[in-house]
Amino acid sequence: MHMADALISPVVGGAMWATTAGIATYAAKKVQHDLDERKVPLMGVLGAFVFAAQMINFTIPGTGSSGHLGGGLLLAILLGPHAAFLTISSILTIQALFFADGGLLSLGCNIINMGFFSCYIAYPFIYKPLVGGTPTQSRLFLASILAAIIGLQIGAFGVVLETLFSGISELPFSTFVLLMQPIHLAIGFFEGLITAIVVSFIVKESPDIIKKAAINQPIGAAPVKRIIVILMIATLFTAGALSWFASSNPDGLEWSIANVIGEEELKAPEGIHGFFAEIQKKIAFLPDYNFKHTDQPAEAEIKEKEAPSWPSVDTGTSVAGIIGSLLTLALVYSIGKGLQHFAK
Repeated sequence: MHMADALISPVVGGAMWATTAGIATYAAKKVQHDLDERKVPLMGVLGAFVFAAQMINFTIPGTGSSGHLGGGLLLAILLGPHAAFLTISSILTIQALFFADGGLLSLGCNIINMGFFSCYIAYPFIYKPLVGGTPTQSRLFLASILAAIIGLQIGAFGVVLETLFSGISELPFSTFVLLMQPIHLAIGFFEGLITAIVVSFIVKESPDIIKKAAINQPIGAAPVKRIIVILMIATLFTAGALSWFASSNPDGLEWSIANVIGEEELKAPEGIHGFFAEIQKKIAFLPDYNFKHTDQPAEAEIKEKEAPSWPSVDTGTSVAGIIGSLLTLALVYSIGKGLQHFAK
């Protein structure tokens, strides 16, 4: 659901950037006293894990579409909403800057759609009331699935509204919304399922992590070392090898656009859009999670028409996944340590 700049006007993009900056400032202020020597590394590793997990697109049966973990809800359950918002914002920023996944002008939109709604709406108003104080396995699964579905539905509707208010594409509101909402219903179900499985693992290993996150407190003496090691191994394995098994089908947003205009991507106008596109082209050293192509245009066109292999064993994908995960870990860890320092 990473929006491209072609969907967004400069006014809407700028407004969402400003909104995101305000929320990030609020989150940074609120989270300072939650951070301790155990929570900061957990933030970093969870950020890296979600980055890697987002590379695994899963097929939505019977649609020709695919989806991937958003991760905002999972982070909110394990870290609390403020730390989660900063972590998912870091992930989306790394993806936009270095992997050209989502536009730079639309980065604020993507953080709101995939971060804010999960962390500040779905988690406190859907997940927490449903799961209760002493969650059973069935309540945990129910709460995770419903919260993921509702959070993603709001996010998908946000994409439609931001596109509508921008007014620079030819996507009709009614057709676009009737495609976006149902396909993200299915994606939300699988996101909720994955979230519940990961949270169940953490509950067995160290339940205090989730209890402290729910009341915005430091982790304290809760054991995290084994969890961090397991998550790091899972991150490297997912980024380095499981990423080969990602579905090549278009994601829910691309699929919806393709069903309206016949193409998965729109062409962005010149001007400000061109300015941001040029910056992204220079910074993104692993575009589309792979090495930069040096093929001539004709060769690239032939390759695009070839049926993708599955699994797609590709060194470039592995390198991109591992580097992206480590960059995310470094950024989130640095933000956590910086906030911890200023809180003293």
